[in-house]
Amino acid sequence: MSRSVLFWRRTDVEGLERLELVVEPDGVTATSTVLCLEADGFRLDHRWRLDPDWRAQSVIVERWGPQGHATLQLERAGSGWRVNGAPRPDLEGAEEPDLSVTPFCNTFPIRRTPQGAGTSLALDTAFIDGAEMTVARSSQRYDRQGPGRVRYVDLGLAKGFEADLVVDEAGLVLSYEHLFERVAPL
Repeated sequence: MSRSVLFWRRTDVEGLERLELVVEPDGVTATSTVLCLEADGFRLDHRWRLDPDWRAQSVIVERWGPQGHATLQLERAGSGWRVNGAPRPDLEGAEEPDLSVTPFCNTFPIRRTPQGAGTSLALDTAFIDGAEMTVARSSQRYDRQGPGRVRYVDLGLAKGFEADLVVDEAGLVLSYEHLFERVAPL
């Protein structure tokens, strides 16, 4: 078992995330808190359960802000997803969740992107808007640029958005152009 604590700072708005990651032979769990001044300010907690291959099995998202408290649960159901227990046929075939307020979920497809510059992985996601607490299908692509470097290309809801990502040996984001950078605790 390995346990680590990661911190990311938002670079587009004021915000900070603390994520505790536990990797065990039978799977991965992550528990995180995000504090963000975006959307009138909010706190968002997210808890992930992944299989040993880092494929998301479920995520629970809780948000506190000026509009009150909201909870959203997304869980894998065969080749699709359930949202708050209800089947979502529009998410059938979406490979992974993507939560807007964290770079953590980029790790799942990055770990599956073939090694070697010029290789790519395209996938559909169940995109969770953390500020709005909604889920919609979206598409994205990861282009391997070399060791520890990946280009993110949005092909769906934010079509046209692209960013360079620098990742560590585990595929966890060190920097995400325009949005996040990993920081060490003092």
